[in-house]
Amino acid sequence: MKTIARSLVLCLLALGLLSTAAMAAEPKQPNVIIIFIDDMGYGDVGFNGAKGPKTPHLDKMGADGMIFNDFYVGCAVCSGSRTALMTGCHYQRLSMNAVLFPNSGKGLHPEEVTIADMLKGAGYRTACIGKWHLGHLPPCLPTYQGFEYYYGVPYSNDMWIDPANKLADDIVIRSGLTRADLEKGHKKRNWVPLFRGEEVIEYPADQTTLTKRYTEEAIRFINADKDKPFFLYLPHTMVHLPLAVSKAFAGRTGKLIWDAIEEVDWSVGEILGAVRKAGIAEKTLVIFTSDNGAAVGSSLPLRAKKGSVYDGGIREPTVMWWPGQIPAGKTCREVAATIDLLPTLAGLCGGKLPERKIDGLDIWPLMSGREGAKSPHEFYVLMHGPGTVRSGKWKFYPWKEGRSGRRREKQPANPSPYPVQLYDTVADIGEKNNLAAANADLTRRLQAVYKAHVEEIKKNRRPTAAMPRKKNASSAQRPGQEKKKQNQKKNPKKKNAAAN
Repeated sequence: MKTIARSLVLCLLALGLLSTAAMAAEPKQPNVIIIFIDDMGYGDVGFNGAKGPKTPHLDKMGADGMIFNDFYVGCAVCSGSRTALMTGCHYQRLSMNAVLFPNSGKGLHPEEVTIADMLKGAGYRTACIGKWHLGHLPPCLPTYQGFEYYYGVPYSNDMWIDPANKLADDIVIRSGLTRADLEKGHKKRNWVPLFRGEEVIEYPADQTTLTKRYTEEAIRFINADKDKPFFLYLPHTMVHLPLAVSKAFAGRTGKLIWDAIEEVDWSVGEILGAVRKAGIAEKTLVIFTSDNGAAVGSSLPLRAKKGSVYDGGIREPTVMWWPGQIPAGKTCREVAATIDLLPTLAGLCGGKLPERKIDGLDIWPLMSGREGAKSPHEFYVLMHGPGTVRSGKWKFYPWKEGRSGRRREKQPANPSPYPVQLYDTVADIGEKNNLAAANADLTRRLQAVYKAHVEEIKKNRRPTAAMPRKKNASSAQRPGQEKKKQNQKKNPKKKNAAAN
């Protein structure tokens, strides 16, 4: 009898341990908010030593959360970066252009699994509020990519409207235009449409109000969905050119770029305040980062700016905040990237990973401050531009200094004559001292890693999706382009002279 009793106790204990293990393995299903700023540089925030703009809300977020000091995006410009964030894939794997335009005929394929697709499948409500830039027509709009709700500008704010866009019945048309003007094919640079769902609800969008309106729309979504898990993707239009701010921030600092940065910082404070007020701070993960380096602001002390694969173009100011789960006041100095967010959120939120290959890896050990946690990336490789590899503290470029191909990039007075570049990013954060010649073995190894990465991506590319245009829609070409082509037809000699 005692033997039976003892066996029963042991069985119950075993079941209890199994139950506890199962509970521990269950996904936490936090709310997820990703705040993605446009063209904000590493040196544009206080916690990275910004000299001009004040960012008290971001600094407080960093003090209450974890700053990621070596956090990378997947591209040094807009669409490629957003592809990597949304899908966990290098944008070249998905055949995406680095930048899409209103006359682009292809966008992100709806068969690719986005963070929104994955979280929607796990029972989350999903919303995208802000700049999309992965396709402005069906089937590439956010509502085809896992988002139940969309409000924002479909691409960069220096672009123009595509006459194929669907106009809402109650569209607000500004600047002296009429609906007939739009239906005839009106276009103008820096005049962009504001969408709700799949329709244009305002044209041209009042860019001075965008940061404020995105913030208010985001808070409405948070309050409406606070009792169930939600995913809010908030990709701000600012601080991309042309810069614009609301009346409350106009003239605040003496520089429009600093005013715009301070309004973005205000928005972050409003979002975190709304989360706290709703009583959901302990079950909400908030991630703040930027899509690429500064265009107008500062990427210092990093080298170069937007468009470059030097760190100033792809290493971003990043904070992750989740009270009780992400340790406060910590700085992570391990390599992590936007491609890692999808697989990390899959583990946290009970999402199903895509069946097709992705490039990101789970960085929850870094986010949770696990002792001894290391970057899951032995090598972080980017094919953008002339290419680069980050491995531990080392940053490798398979090309000669001074030959980045970027005309606007400031070149060093005495570039290294060595055919490739290697920098110690810890001892030399500004990437000034090329150590390739003194580290030949490491350089050869990183060169081989880069080559193998390029070959693998080219071998396994997946397609973009075509965006069919409605019949009889006016051209979406850049404003003035049609007139230019007509003049070239009339004056072929002039065209040939220009080509020469």
